[in-house]
Amino acid sequence: MVRLPYTTALTTLFSYGLLFAFGQLRDFFRKLIDWFKAKNVKGYAPICLGLEDFYVRRLYLRIQDCFGRPIASAPDSWFDVVERTSNDNNKTLQRTSNTSRCLNLGSYNYLGFAAADEYCTLHVIESLKKYSASTCSVRVDGGTTKLHTELEELVARFVGKPAAILFGMGYVTNSAIIPCLIGKGGLIISDSLNHNSIVNGARGSGATVRVFQHNSPAHLEEVLREQIAGGQPRTHRPWKKIIVIVEGIYSMEGELCKLPEIIAVCKKYKAYTYLDEAHSIGAVGQSGRGVCELLGVDPADVDIMMGTFTKSFGSCGGYIAASKEIIQHLKHSCPAHLYATSMSPPAVQQVISAIKVILGEDGSNRGAQKLARIRENSNFFRSELKKMGFEVLGDNDSPVMPIMLYNPAKIPAFSRECLRQKVAVVTVAFPATPLLLARARICISASHTREDLVKALDVISRVGDLVGIKYFPAEPPKIAEAGHDKLE
Repeated sequence: MVRLPYTTALTTLFSYGLLFAFGQLRDFFRKLIDWFKAKNVKGYAPICLGLEDFYVRRLYLRIQDCFGRPIASAPDSWFDVVERTSNDNNKTLQRTSNTSRCLNLGSYNYLGFAAADEYCTLHVIESLKKYSASTCSVRVDGGTTKLHTELEELVARFVGKPAAILFGMGYVTNSAIIPCLIGKGGLIISDSLNHNSIVNGARGSGATVRVFQHNSPAHLEEVLREQIAGGQPRTHRPWKKIIVIVEGIYSMEGELCKLPEIIAVCKKYKAYTYLDEAHSIGAVGQSGRGVCELLGVDPADVDIMMGTFTKSFGSCGGYIAASKEIIQHLKHSCPAHLYATSMSPPAVQQVISAIKVILGEDGSNRGAQKLARIRENSNFFRSELKKMGFEVLGDNDSPVMPIMLYNPAKIPAFSRECLRQKVAVVTVAFPATPLLLARARICISASHTREDLVKALDVISRVGDLVGIKYFPAEPPKIAEAGHDKLE
């Protein structure tokens, strides 16, 4: 967890206070100027109103060029970023015909499958010719091909569960599945830093939702004991069902879940475990099977395993792996399966081919090499950033490493200066993170060479000095010892 220094917190709050005050002042004078101009249709309430609208207009638009940057190539280790200009102080942005070749430190391309691959690309092209780009149907009608069935069986075998089901979108996999697993009279206990898709799925389920402190098995047990003792609100009847939801790697923190301890607590209190492995499946573990493999957890101890194909596998969509009974229930009840268009066949083939490479079923050892390289790259990059004095979140082996920025003025300064020096980074601020905890999120790929990482570290170090985000003293450089023996 982030331990925010008081001075940093005060200066950050002061900066936001200044932005808020000047924004309100500008709004006041704008109202005076536009006093006689009707902004809304008579009788209609304004659609955009309140603090959210104020935040977008007076804070977000000032730095919107740092977000949503369009690219003009595959998201490989290097890619082409489209240059944009603005003639109205960043209120609107216009794309130009110019592009910048930048080092990509923002994509989820953990294993390097998002670009052309000697094995995957050929099979994807063949599937495109045979099945076309879309099934134009839902799974229960004409949207199930041989590829969909093959991938479901392959995913189940890969993660170590009896069965699996596919969905066309990773976000929907959480938000549509959770309401099918639990409803009124049930209890969801969710990690405080779980992804928005989990939050929306829990809210839409109708179940009671309680939150435990991030990655704290002790607080989880405390919440479970309290809720089991109290029972349902008003009636105090026993809960019909309790599900604990955690993530394998938390995408904004880069931290690994304390899965063994959490499973032990869930077993003790007879609660089901739901594990979101969107960022961990394929990226960690000796053979890429996620946090269960990395932390020595038996997949049978996790009741529902969720994952996406948008990161390590270079495709789109998501999956749920569980018992055959649960998967059969989802196939008959989940709206995302019954009413949404099925995954594109070429996207399905991409995942099949990627998993076969990881497992070595393509006849090569490239999968093992990719897994070894992403571990080496991630641990090297994290170690070097810490040596430079940056505050870096997350655990070893995690390819996600947030660099804390805090101050709102440092968000655009860091992003723009990195881009100017041909390094593309992703900055994240409120409301995706708490107001005071803005950060740059670095994502490392197996496709990055050591030269790429050294260049990135050099640029980030220089920009860090310029912007002032090295919050810790840098490790002194090691002085090479003389090549001759010292005289006594």
